[in-house]
Amino acid sequence: MPTEPKPRPLLQRLLWFAALWLGGVGTVALISFGLRLWIAPK
Repeated sequence: MPTEPKPRPLLQRLLWFAALWLGGVGTVALISFGLRLWIAPK
């Protein structure tokens, strides 16, 4: 019977979560900034 894989350390999982969250927030910020420049250029 195969053994279950060992779960990753908590710090590594938290770092991945933070990286993905920051990536998502950054993507939304870039898109909103681009739309702002496109809709209301100064």
